Amino acid sequence: MQAGGHGKKRVGGAGRPPYDRRMNAQSPLSAELHEQADHYDRMAEALSWLAAHAEAQPALGELAAHMGLSEFHVQKLFARWAGISPKRFLQHLSHERARAALRAGEDLLSVSAAAGLSGPGRLHDLLVTCEAVSPGEFKSGGAGLHISWGVAATPFGPALLASSARGLMKLAFTDDEGLAEFSELQQEWPAAQLQRDDAAAAALAARLFSAYQKPEPVHLFVKGSQFQLKVWQALLQLPEGRLLSYGALARAIGQPAASRAVGSAVGANPVALLIPCHRVIRANGVLGEYRWGEARKRVLVGLELALHEEPLARHE
Repeated sequence: MQAGGHGKKRVGGAGRPPYDRRMNAQSPLSAELHEQADHYDRMAEALSWLAAHAEAQPALGELAAHMGLSEFHVQKLFARWAGISPKRFLQHLSHERARAALRAGEDLLSVSAAAGLSGPGRLHDLLVTCEAVSPGEFKSGGAGLHISWGVAATPFGPALLASSARGLMKLAFTDDEGLAEFSELQQEWPAAQLQRDDAAAAALAARLFSAYQKPEPVHLFVKGSQFQLKVWQALLQLPEGRLLSYGALARAIGQPAASRAVGSAVGANPVALLIPCHRVIRANGVLGEYRWGEARKRVLVGLELALHEEPLARHE
């Protein structure tokens, strides 16, 4: 696999299979992530079915019949993977619920904008800070930079994670064993030394996606234009349970006429979930497209709205 005219010599571990879910599952945290990853495809399919039939408010028995499981096993699957019931998940897939989250998100980001958008964001108890590459590093394509990358299990399916001594550079969900995402990484950093390390990726995934028993700061080191960085920094202020429209995000960064450019910047986000581009939806409450699949966006948004029901109640 080659990109940008650079040969395989700079890519470590190129001869190994791209991804095997059995890899790096020795610790309890990794084992839990692998179990959640194994359930993700079934959960995503179930939620897509629920969304398609949301107006009819299907009963648990109908969902169970669609999934080919007993009602007991469907409840158990939702409880183990999401911590909530199918009924509660369904309640938070409505456009009305999304519009309430939009109002809450716009209110919150307006306050953040008034105070300045330079502060860090939070994912649960993880403190997320963001640093941009310098113009020289941007121009050189990462010359002299060592990037460790690998594919690891997450609760939302496998993901490619790439990091350097400067911070996390890429987190991209994958449905094809990471081949397309690795090609992107090569194109983004054509002069960097890329070394595959699935064990390091698994450890990083465990840190990011587990219960945050020992929260640590997460530093992002990202490559983008000044406009893109401004959009991504604004998204760091938007917590779980809040949504934002493209127009509201454009207004929040002081460029109300730039909704289309904002959409492009959102779509170019290199770090899924931590820079929460999935929380940007259409103004009418429709979720819209997502770089890593509309089904995954539905899962992420539905789960976050369901888990943060209480704070939103004040805005409805």
